[in-house]
Amino acid sequence: MKDYHGIIFAYSADNELRELVSVRNTAALPFCGRYRVIDFALSSLRNAGIFNVGVIMQREYQSLLNHLGSGKPWDMSRRVGGLRILPPFGLPENHSGKYDGTVEALNAVARYIKSVPQNHIILLKGNICANLDLDAAIELHESSDTPITAICAKHASIGLHHRCVLDENGYVKKMLFDRVNDCEGVASLDGYIIHKDLLLKLMDMCKAANLFRFHKDAIATYIREGGKMNAYVHEGYAGTINSVEAYYRISMDMLNADNRRSVFNPMRPVRTKIHEEVSTYYGENAVSRSSLVADNCIIEGEIQNCIVSSGARIAKGAKLRNCIIMSDCTVGEGCELCYVIADKHVSFSENTVLTGAISLPVVVPKNFKI
Repeated sequence: MKDYHGIIFAYSADNELRELVSVRNTAALPFCGRYRVIDFALSSLRNAGIFNVGVIMQREYQSLLNHLGSGKPWDMSRRVGGLRILPPFGLPENHSGKYDGTVEALNAVARYIKSVPQNHIILLKGNICANLDLDAAIELHESSDTPITAICAKHASIGLHHRCVLDENGYVKKMLFDRVNDCEGVASLDGYIIHKDLLLKLMDMCKAANLFRFHKDAIATYIREGGKMNAYVHEGYAGTINSVEAYYRISMDMLNADNRRSVFNPMRPVRTKIHEEVSTYYGENAVSRSSLVADNCIIEGEIQNCIVSSGARIAKGAKLRNCIIMSDCTVGEGCELCYVIADKHVSFSENTVLTGAISLPVVVPKNFKI
C-alpha cells in the first residue's frame, strides 16, 4: 500500500453555476451522460493505487452521498481505510456555514488529517475534468527534494485560474493568480502532493493569522519565504468546472474524439456508479449526429452535437442542436432547442422553441416544466 492519502475538496457550489447547483454541489454535477464530475478525482486516485480517500463536504451534498455510497465502484469500500466522508464537524458555533477557502476546509477536518497514518497527502479539487497520471506525479515527487509538488496542466482551464511560473530546474519560483488565458507559466489544477507534517504546519500558520486560502495565503507565503516546490505538468485535456459556460464548453469538448480519448483513457479508466439500463431505442425517422447518448433513452426526433443522459425521451419532430439533456427529461413533438442545458426531470411541451448561445446557454432547472 502506498504511503499516500487522498483528500478531495467537494464542499463548494460555485455561484456562477447558478441553477445547476441549487440542489447539489459542483462535484456532484452530471457529466457526459453517465458520470459525475467527482469521478475524475476519485478515479485518478484509484488508478494510482490510492484507496484511502477523504471527501470534504459541507452543504447540498445529498446527491453526492447517493452517488458515492460506500465507494465500491472505486474499490474504496474497505473495512480499514477506504472512502471517508468528512462533514464540517470542526467549525465554531458562530460560523456562517460556508467555507471561505480550502485552508478553512482543511482546518475543519484537522483531527482527521492528523490521524491519517500515511505521510503524504494528495489534495485534489472535485470540480476538475482531467484524467491525471498520479503515478507519474508521485514518481516526480519522490525523485525531487521538495516537500510539495503542484499538479498543473500544460494549457489553461476555462475562466479564472492560477498559474505556476517555473525556473530552469522545474521549481516553482512564483504564482500568478486570477489569470484568464495561457500566459507565463503553466495552469494550476489546484492539486498538490504534500508531506503531511508540512500541510499541518501551513494549516496552523493560516489559522493563527486568520487566513483561509491555500494558494494565495499558504502556498504563496511558503514560496515567498524560500520554500521549494516543483510541478508535475499534465499533458492531456484538463478543465475546471466553475461556471455555466465552463460546464457547457467542457461538456461539448467531449464530442471531440481526441479530447474524449484523453479524458476517458482506457489505460486509466474513469469509474462511476453502475446503473443497469436497457438499450436506447431509435425511432424509424430518428437522426443522431455527433452526439453522446446514454442507455434507456427513446430518440424519435433529431439530435446534433448533443449529450443525452439516461431516461430521456425525444419525441417525433423535435430538433435539438448543441444541447445537454440530463436524466429523465422529456422533449415534446415539434420542439426546437439550441444551446440548452436541461437539468434532470425537465419537461418541454409540444412546439417549444428555446435558443441560447455558446457563451450563454439557457439553463432549465431541475423538475421544471415548460
